Amino acid sequence: MCHNVIIMESALKTSVRVRFAPSPTGYPHLGNIRTALFNWLFARHHGGKFILRIEDTDITRKVEGAEGVILDSLRWLGLDWDEGPYFQSQRLHYYHEVANRLLKEDYAYLCYCSTERLAVMRREQMRRKQPPKYDGHCRYLTQQEKLQLEASGIIPVVRFKMPLQGETTFHDLIRGQVTFKNSTLDDLVLLKSDGYPTYHLANIVDDHLMAISHVLRADEWLSSTPRHIVLYQALNWQPPRFAHLPMILGPDRAKLSKRHGATTIVDYKEQGYLPQAMINFLALLGWSLDDRTELLSREELIKHFSLERVSKTAAIFNKRKLEWMNGVYLRQLRPEEFIQQAIPFLDRHLPASVKRPLCSNYIRQIMPLLQERAKTLAEIPQLGSFFFLDELQYDPSLFLSSGLDAKTATQAIEIALRRLKIAGVWDANSLEGILRPLAAELNLSAGKFFGLLRVATTGCTAAPPLFQTMAVLGKERCLKRLTTALQRILTLL
Repeated sequence: MCHNVIIMESALKTSVRVRFAPSPTGYPHLGNIRTALFNWLFARHHGGKFILRIEDTDITRKVEGAEGVILDSLRWLGLDWDEGPYFQSQRLHYYHEVANRLLKEDYAYLCYCSTERLAVMRREQMRRKQPPKYDGHCRYLTQQEKLQLEASGIIPVVRFKMPLQGETTFHDLIRGQVTFKNSTLDDLVLLKSDGYPTYHLANIVDDHLMAISHVLRADEWLSSTPRHIVLYQALNWQPPRFAHLPMILGPDRAKLSKRHGATTIVDYKEQGYLPQAMINFLALLGWSLDDRTELLSREELIKHFSLERVSKTAAIFNKRKLEWMNGVYLRQLRPEEFIQQAIPFLDRHLPASVKRPLCSNYIRQIMPLLQERAKTLAEIPQLGSFFFLDELQYDPSLFLSSGLDAKTATQAIEIALRRLKIAGVWDANSLEGILRPLAAELNLSAGKFFGLLRVATTGCTAAPPLFQTMAVLGKERCLKRLTTALQRILTLL
């Protein structure tokens, strides 16, 4: 893996070269990772390169550990990169060189405005209901005024001179022709007083030096693109082609937030979602193969991905769809693979009273029953806790939930206990051979009778198939639980 290779300005842009450029100012959320995925799919579809660049120049907002989480998240999802990671904090000399060039060629100027002056200016603009933008104050300073400000010890920033008139037009590969009036665009800061570049400068310089052919990024950067286009023009550099990806909204069409569910990719990993399910789900947030296909493998996504099928409208996040999709992928796992995925969640979330290490042979009997029901790996300890606990805690009124009265339930369990105690073979078929005829003998529907036994043996009204569950629990444990259930039902009489 290449870490420090710099592709010089003469590099050809004939091949597809895209980049994912996260900032370690927080953990990667769904929008970040969806952007990474679309770039990765675009590169893989075209046989191009996927480049990873860490934009770590906002040192005041940098979150400890975020950089490692970003890399781990990409690895977990299998979004391998061909070059990088590059770190912008190690490339400051490139940005200074370009900023000095722009100053020398009169495309930029030094700005000495204090944060206090800028705050007052913005408040006044808001009072007048004007869009907040820099007023160009330092753009027109005389040489004498500059010398006085420098003598006072103020460390200036470098601002770019945006054209004051006319329009900037560019072609977006998703949205088509986009035009902005230059009068609406203020003089953006290129280099901050701490010597670090802003996103705008570092982004332009690195995309050029790394010969990026296509910039696929979030829709929120659309309004920055005309500024970037003008910067490219000032530097006499060929800009890449742009594609701005649709936003991801919650079901209520508000901006996706924690109230819609977990928003960082780490949360989804910890909640037991599979990487292949996340890839499939994220790919369909703003892209589709057609109007009916929901399940697509990584190979199918690479084969079919194109910007032509990326939507112009916002994508709607649907947690239920993700759960359904994850359940499908869980059921597709080979039994041994499912067990290996589930064990860490069982170890982490089963009660401390459950003896460790967990018995591998016992788990192999349990997992086929849970694999059919689980939507996430994190659900498995809860769905199967009754397999591991010595004592079940449940409300005795559950015995009456199917419509049986306490007297009928008591009689049914008493007779079931007598029949099961003398059972010779304890497997699913034998248990069904005993209990199904007994339901008819008791003049009870199979649903009501089996529901009663399910509560007694698992403490749940919904569980895996009854006979297979009882077979795995074993005769001794089932008889003990039925005896306990009988005592609890008697309290209802």
